[in-house]
Amino acid sequence: MQVDEVQIDFENSILPWLGRTSKFVDHYLHLLLSRHGLPFSKEQIVVLKMLHDHEGDGLNQNELAFLTNRDKSSLTRLLSNMEKKKCIIRKQDKEDKRVNQVFLTDEGRMVFKKSKLALKQFIEDMEQGISEMEKKQLIAILKKVQINYKKESLVQ
Repeated sequence: MQVDEVQIDFENSILPWLGRTSKFVDHYLHLLLSRHGLPFSKEQIVVLKMLHDHEGDGLNQNELAFLTNRDKSSLTRLLSNMEKKKCIIRKQDKEDKRVNQVFLTDEGRMVFKKSKLALKQFIEDMEQGISEMEKKQLIAILKKVQINYKKESLVQ
């Protein structure tokens, strides 16, 4: 089959709908965080949540990169910006000096606590008019899409 003969019905595929929805979600979340006086990115809020969930122990940067699905260099830049905002602190691991442990600061705890109000509103707005059954179906479908890509990434 010639390349010119390949037909794709983009509008009736999942692809553009996922892309558009992702852009809407990112934009609206940024807007809500700003309205709540939180000049933070979605990625920074995710890091605050992960650290909050591991309060006391902190996380090393490799664990944090894995949990947030980020590469090490982009996570390092993200953490540097968060350190400047005094939300996190990095400490060298006592046993392995090559490893940094990342901890929430008091400022980081306050920002995360404040972000929960914005996130609650965000989720309520997103799920408005969607039944519990529809929500479960959508989550199941999105999980299948993710599994399809995970399988593909394992092949390479």
